[in-house]
Amino acid sequence: MASLQLGSSGAAAAAAAAAAKRGLPSFDGLRLSPSALMVSSPLGVCGVGLDKRLNPLKRKPQEEYCFPTTAQTKPQGGEVVAIGEGRTVGKNKVGISVQTGAQVVYSKYAGTELEFNGSKHLILKEDDIVGILETDDVKDLKPLNDRVLIKVAEAEEKTAGGLLLTEAAKEKPSTGTVIAVGPGPLDEEGNRKPLTITPGSTVLYSKYAGNEFKGADGSEYIALRASDVMAVLS
Repeated sequence: MASLQLGSSGAAAAAAAAAAKRGLPSFDGLRLSPSALMVSSPLGVCGVGLDKRLNPLKRKPQEEYCFPTTAQTKPQGGEVVAIGEGRTVGKNKVGISVQTGAQVVYSKYAGTELEFNGSKHLILKEDDIVGILETDDVKDLKPLNDRVLIKVAEAEEKTAGGLLLTEAAKEKPSTGTVIAVGPGPLDEEGNRKPLTITPGSTVLYSKYAGNEFKGADGSEYIALRASDVMAVLS
């Protein structure tokens, strides 16, 4: 879990200045660990420099949120309000892959919640960030690092004998079409290693992996790590 310290820091000062310009809370005196980010939210801390107040998916009262029902009580998206300085991998200095102001989606149960300057925030590791989402539809998610966004294949409506299945009886699919892929993980020298999985591929993935979402049109999506893809079918 990312650590949080109070103290002076050039990165913190820059984050504070950027936050002030955007009308966000001041983070002067806040020092994040190199690979951490921070988010602010009235509903809870969203770590890693994300601002949960922003309502990244621009949810309207009458609309269904793009996250599954199980995620409704704790939104999983926000705006990055502060970031760490990055880290050294091999001989290279690697910066955080998201910038302050970015609208991001992060893993469920990730991060540490805290109150800072009178408002709730969430501190996350960069690795907890699933991707960047700048619209109200998860199909537009831009995965980060080694993550892959997949549109889940529709479940069978009938059995082989023609019997209609209820929603509860439908078997959860574990295949789908790749919509977008991240830039790939870092190698031992801090260089990006592109993923071999490409958009448009039909893949088989581990049934209980990843983060599930529902698109604006009702389609099911899942974001998971490339290592959770078991086979490329076509």
